[in-house]
Amino acid sequence: MENRLTPKEQKEYRKDLKNRKRIVVKIGSSSLSHPETGNLDFTKMERLVRELCDLRNKGKDVVLVSSGAIAVGRKVIGLSKRPKKISLQQACAAIGQSQLMMTYQKIFSEYHQVTAQVLMTKNTMLDNLARKNAQNTFNELLEMGVIPVVNENDTVSTYEMQFGDNDTLSALVASLIDADLLILLSDIDGLYTDDPRVDPEAEFIGFVDKIDEHLMEMGKGAGSSVGTGGMATKLTAAKIATKSGADMIVANAKDIRILHRIVEGKKEGTLFRENKNEDFYLADYIEATVY
Repeated sequence: MENRLTPKEQKEYRKDLKNRKRIVVKIGSSSLSHPETGNLDFTKMERLVRELCDLRNKGKDVVLVSSGAIAVGRKVIGLSKRPKKISLQQACAAIGQSQLMMTYQKIFSEYHQVTAQVLMTKNTMLDNLARKNAQNTFNELLEMGVIPVVNENDTVSTYEMQFGDNDTLSALVASLIDADLLILLSDIDGLYTDDPRVDPEAEFIGFVDKIDEHLMEMGKGAGSSVGTGGMATKLTAAKIATKSGADMIVANAKDIRILHRIVEGKKEGTLFRENKNEDFYLADYIEATVY
């Protein structure tokens, strides 16, 4: 894997992130929960909302893609682990989604910010009319200054559980709304040459100029016990986002304040440089590779 940009050019490229206008932020289940109990981390959620509202106050269009419905729902009904039975996952999602959204709305309202819930399914992206309707809805919401909060509609469909802890979903949303920056907040610092939790010699990769097959192989690995996504799903997301014309960053959600540092151009996480492909057609890609 080679980068065409020198370290100095990479630094300048990061600095230019402050000029991105439409930003999608994704946060995973494990990043929203206390590891000791699996319960929601309200302090982290409050910091996340504050960062998003501040981006909105700067004039940015902001979309939040949030996992957590199944995790919240299973805690409500007393399950210690994520259920394997699909129908039970759907039931947990139905219980958890309303509670998760209620929590978000309460915190957003404290910063005088209006939010809207958007639940998406496979057919939303594959059906031309449904996809166009979703696109129009997003554009109207963003035009009104609303921050959409997006999740998979696990309650009515089983396909969406294959998205991979919303990594791929967030990239699909970024492509759909012509975002120019996608930020994946997770429980890892970014891309490494190997799983750093297993291999202490693994090297961190801070900048990716172009995604190749070697890189895809490098990213294979397991996800966390709370969520469902590993680095492989993040690389799939990166392929979608960069081909659609958006830069993408994978960064650690341990300190949510990393969001404004990223947008200010600080060296945080792994930056995947946009590589827009005019022949890239979202629906064809979804049908061929995501499902």
